[in-house]
Amino acid sequence: MNINVLLFGIATDLTGSSSLQIELPVNCSVANFKELLITKNESLKEMSTYAVAINESYASDETIIKDNDVIAIIPPVSGG
Repeated sequence: MNINVLLFGIATDLTGSSSLQIELPVNCSVANFKELLITKNESLKEMSTYAVAINESYASDETIIKDNDVIAIIPPVSGG
């Protein structure tokens, strides 16, 4: 299945893009997605932690990704 991945913050800087298209197997969990994402975009290894949202809701590692879901990679933010 083909998934649209939105990138924010440092993830955009590391990949040079604000979005990616990635092919995932059926019944792919968020944990599996994270592994595949790093394999396809090794620059993201530099990002130690980040949240994953699916269709604008935060998702756990056990969440199963469905066809046409939109995934967002949300790195931690700091500010003052």
